[in-house]
Formats: sequence, structure tokens, C-alpha cells
Amino acid sequence: LLSPESSVSVSAHNAVVGLAKAPGSTGLWDGFSFGPEPSALQERLFVSEENVDGFLGPALCPSPCSQSALERQPLIEVLDVTEDRIQIRVE
Repeated sequence: LLSPESSVSVSAHNAVVGLAKAPGSTGLWDGFSFGPEPSALQERLFVSEENVDGFLGPALCPSPCSQSALERQPLIEVLDVTEDRIQIRVE
């Protein structure tokens, strides 16, 4: 993380933490952990096609899957994410 670029904004009903990656750090973040203290952290994943696939994949093809079943697994694509909904296309 790049400390000077990170920020915190707190209001009566909301808190926003802005994080900035350090120079040289590349790629998307998969998720984050938060909580009142290090021993009580909760994990949250960012919405990405990989995370959605990891979440829905076992439901679409419960283990153990045959090779042909794996080849027929649907393509999962995240189309739109808003505060109220997520739109996913499954082919």
C-alpha cells in the first residue's frame, strides 16, 4: 500500500477507505479483510469473473467432475455491478 495516497472518510452512516497500491504492485486485488481487531477479521471478495466463477463453479459442477463435465462448464462473465445488484451472464 502507498500510505500518503490512501485515505479515510467517515460520516454518521458510512465509512470509506481508499487504498492505493505502491509503485510496482500490479494486478487486481482479489479481496480484503476487515474487523475491529486482527483476531476477528472478516474476509470479503471483490466482484470479479474469477471470484464469481470460484463461488458458482462448485454449484454448477459438484465434485467430482469428469473431464467432459469440466469442458462443458459454462462461461461466467460479470457484466455490471452496482450497489443494488450484480448482472452475470452464463453461457
